[in-house]
Amino acid sequence: MGWAVGGAIGGILASINYHLLFWVDGCTNLVAVLLVRYLLGSASTAGHPETPNTEAAQTPYRDRIYLWFVFCTILFGACFFQIFSVLPVFYKQTLHMPEYMIGLLMTLNGLIIALFEMILVFRLEGRRQNLHYIFYGASLVALSYLLLNILPLSVAMVFFIMILMTMGEILSMPFMNSFWVSRTTKATRGQYAGLYTIAWSTAQVVGPAGGAEIAGHAGFRPLWWVVGGICFLSAMGFRWLRQNNMR
Repeated sequence: MGWAVGGAIGGILASINYHLLFWVDGCTNLVAVLLVRYLLGSASTAGHPETPNTEAAQTPYRDRIYLWFVFCTILFGACFFQIFSVLPVFYKQTLHMPEYMIGLLMTLNGLIIALFEMILVFRLEGRRQNLHYIFYGASLVALSYLLLNILPLSVAMVFFIMILMTMGEILSMPFMNSFWVSRTTKATRGQYAGLYTIAWSTAQVVGPAGGAEIAGHAGFRPLWWVVGGICFLSAMGFRWLRQNNMR
């Protein structure tokens, strides 16, 4: 919901004045800090006793399946983060979309997630392996990028592609969290979480920077082929993990 509302307001503010956008963004973050400090600062961190997961590895660095999962996550994340960085520039330069419309496009992503993600996850969770859904989610994201080169682009078409990409996000990311948590114990959960966060942080550095370099030197069309191909490669990596893992 925050992403949906923020995307719309951000697009409107950017179309008025970019400095205004940054002032509002900074102030809302400060408000969030104060709310966390005064509303959640004294919350108890004590949890309920849990049953140990005897099948989990003692450390994520000895869990080969998990290390391959982290590598595939970096590949997927580097592709996915184009949606927040290079893709809006592509819409602006290629389709000449105004900032407010790009903001509405980002809002569509957040609204679909807010309205449908929990429903779909509730329906799907436990029916198949987590990696089954991750494979199909990553494949949908890969297809979305490839369609930017295959289909004749229009404003209506990019909204359709955003819907497709969002469905891929819904199928992949919640089950990625379920997958890594399923491999942990209470003692190792922090290590697994840290490595998982490092994977996304690495992707957030490599993805936008690499995408901008390719777009700047070769253009957007080669970029979408490369991004779509790498994302599909990550999907095949998740598929291989599914065949070698029972979770």
